[in-house]
Amino acid sequence: MKDRSARGIPALLTQYEARRDPIDCAPGEALPEADADLARLTRTIVEDPDEDPRFAPPFRSGFHRKSHAIRKELQGLSELCSLHGLLVAHLRKRSFPEHAPYLFHRLWDEHADHLLDHLDSRWLVSAITTFGDHGLTPTQRSTGLALSTLFGAMKLYETERLYSGLTPQQPFPSSKRQKAALPLDMDAYALVGGGLDVNLVARLWQEASEDLVIAPLVYDLLAKLLNDDRALPARLAAMRAEKEAHRATRQPEPDGTPQGNNPAPVNAGRVPATAADLRWGLVTTVKAPLDQIARFAAHHLDLGAEALHLYLDAPDPQAAAFLGDHPKIRVTTCDAAYWESHGKARPDAHQLRQAFNATHCYHAHSEGLHWLGHIDVDEFILADTPVALALHGAAPDAAIARIAPAEALATDGPPQHFKLTHKQAGVKKADLQDVYPTFGLHLYGGFLSHTSGKVFARTGIADTRLGIHTLKFRGQDATNKAKPAGLLLAHLHAASWEKFRNHLDFRLARGSYRKRSTRPELGQADLFAFLMEEEGESGLRAFFDEVCADTPDLRARLADKGMLVTRDLDLDAKVARIFGPLP
Repeated sequence: MKDRSARGIPALLTQYEARRDPIDCAPGEALPEADADLARLTRTIVEDPDEDPRFAPPFRSGFHRKSHAIRKELQGLSELCSLHGLLVAHLRKRSFPEHAPYLFHRLWDEHADHLLDHLDSRWLVSAITTFGDHGLTPTQRSTGLALSTLFGAMKLYETERLYSGLTPQQPFPSSKRQKAALPLDMDAYALVGGGLDVNLVARLWQEASEDLVIAPLVYDLLAKLLNDDRALPARLAAMRAEKEAHRATRQPEPDGTPQGNNPAPVNAGRVPATAADLRWGLVTTVKAPLDQIARFAAHHLDLGAEALHLYLDAPDPQAAAFLGDHPKIRVTTCDAAYWESHGKARPDAHQLRQAFNATHCYHAHSEGLHWLGHIDVDEFILADTPVALALHGAAPDAAIARIAPAEALATDGPPQHFKLTHKQAGVKKADLQDVYPTFGLHLYGGFLSHTSGKVFARTGIADTRLGIHTLKFRGQDATNKAKPAGLLLAHLHAASWEKFRNHLDFRLARGSYRKRSTRPELGQADLFAFLMEEEGESGLRAFFDEVCADTPDLRARLADKGMLVTRDLDLDAKVARIFGPLP
């Protein structure tokens, strides 16, 4: 049998174990008791150990030597910080005082704020490693081990990078990229659209949230990582921005899609320092029953929206009164007085009303926000990472953050399954015929609704107009865009056969199905006209069943191509939790 053991592992284990000999103690030397008064230690300052007979050389034990070294380093900080260092040192060894893990846990349970305010990042990384080895809960051990591995790998590759001739703040130039196989035959990270960096952080962030003791430490370390311009996330963001800027200056695509360089200037003073500081909100123009609006509002408040701006396209006093009671919701009724106050007649096209209201909100009501998103009431953000964290990952000079859509499969119950376009899933266009055998090549990406997604716009930029799918700067689409990883926009476009059929005529005449596309696909308008002329209702129903209906067969075909997304939105539970009973 072939020997698959790693080369050099026995030597590595020997070296590892040699560093784990226990710290010996002289008579009278010991850690404080498990029930020690920790609060008192926060108020006592560590003095120079060379001036204290208890700690000055010559050293009588390993405990004495380690105590002196830690106190020398932490001189001027509290005795609690010194105790923390001594506990970390003990817990790295093969054996240690029995109560050391409990005492370490007490420090972080009772005095996390003190430790986070006074210890530097090196000690905080040591603390997270100690949680990985000696956490009292599964979450503490798994999160600690994961972060310890992450920071250990960082130390290795950042040290190797010092030999590149570049400072830690300098990203590698894109012109130097080599086309070579990665170790273990890994695929290279995609600078534009890649989500590995965000997914790593988001998963650790979410797992830490399950344990109140380790969470503050994890959040602090991850925030430091994301906001350090010497670290990989900052370099990747700079490299991504360079690549996106290069793409924006390319020649027009064959379908006539306008290209060019038209960056909207971002006010650096409105870029928050950390994800925890970032505030985001949404604006929507809505004409829907109260229960539908409440689901939209509750879902996004639950995600952390700081403000929701609801423009009621038709007066609805009950909805306005009920929703307006929430401190984070601002309701504007778009009645005749509203349009008169703006000195214009109510636009006939709902798209124009949407764009006007979004732009009005952007310039009049977004002062307290860093990002304002413009989406519809049947659209729900799906977040694999906190929205603020995803938006904070956008390049500092990006004015737009585009959220790709995921179209809901139609069902009589709450929506749970959503599909992606072939491009989002990295699937060849020809493979759409495997997913949608009859109609796959006649609709772009297999979608009925928009495939361009919706946008968040960074606030505070003058001479801008917030449209349905973009931010315009001086009349042209802004080109400094980002695509935050970990976010999708679930679109409940055709939630059921009845809703699809009831909206069909309007959408064909004035909505999203109207004929306007320059793509080679047949398009909704031509396709539906053909089906109604040749096969009538039965043709439409056959189309709906193949392309839209939430069936096991369609889900299996989508999943096989990596085009299926499953999420439980749990909308009614969120409404009950945030609003209580609806009137």
